[in-house]
Amino acid sequence: MRIVIVLLLAACALAGLQTWRIGGLHDEADQAQRIIGTLSAGIESRDNAIHRLNDDAVTRERQEQTLRAQLSQAGQRARDREVHLQRLLNENQEIRDWYATPLPDGIGRMHARSAFASAADYLRWLSGGNQLPDTGKRTGH
Repeated sequence: MRIVIVLLLAACALAGLQTWRIGGLHDEADQAQRIIGTLSAGIESRDNAIHRLNDDAVTRERQEQTLRAQLSQAGQRARDREVHLQRLLNENQEIRDWYATPLPDGIGRMHARSAFASAADYLRWLSGGNQLPDTGKRTGH
């Protein structure tokens, strides 16, 4: 009878040990599931970011194409305007004379300014007192 009791106690101890090990395995499985969930969320977030970046790249490419087309059109308009101006200059002596006349000093100074390295340089230049002549005075023209 003692052997049966010892075997029964040994079986209970072995069952308790297995239950404890199974509980530990369940905890490890739960922890692994949490890690998998975190990693899956990270992968999904990365995939969403890649998708957004691809969409942005496509949008920027379309915008670049639009800007290039606008630049081409603006260049063509500038060339057409230059051709038209040259045609007018070639056709009309009065326009040629007007075009060749130098600008008054004040207007010339408005168009002439030094190169600026920064916005602060430009602001200093503006507030430096580069005054134009009084508009009430007559110039050479």
